[in-house]
Amino acid sequence: MENFERRFLLHVPSSTENLALIRDFVANIGKQAGLAETELSMVELAVDEACANVIEHAYGLDRTKEVIVRAKLDAECITIEVVDTGKGFDPNSVVQEDLKRLVEERKSGGLGMRMMKLIMDEVEYQMKPGERNELRMVKRLKK
Repeated sequence: MENFERRFLLHVPSSTENLALIRDFVANIGKQAGLAETELSMVELAVDEACANVIEHAYGLDRTKEVIVRAKLDAECITIEVVDTGKGFDPNSVVQEDLKRLVEERKSGGLGMRMMKLIMDEVEYQMKPGERNELRMVKRLKK
């Protein structure tokens, strides 16, 4: 495959109504990358979860804020960054509860970062207090 790089950028108001638009954005990039339908759905799910967390937790459902999704596609991988200016968090402070117990108790929530790490090949979160938060996720492409 030839060497190439494409960059994409999406700015949307912080509202759960825009999650479908974000999923479409990711789907179009994934299709350009040649992801299989199942793998594409999983990447969409990881990005959807990340953006929903920003809307709900970082911004507290404040619709005046903005969610930024940046993507880079090259011959090796898709890199997706979700950027916000809301309240950050320490992913290491999230208690990783036992999955079996969560299912048995039918609890929702608390699975976002774990799910993203299972789906994506790399997940990295950076807080720049007073500036922005960036969640970077990478999915390597099969050759």
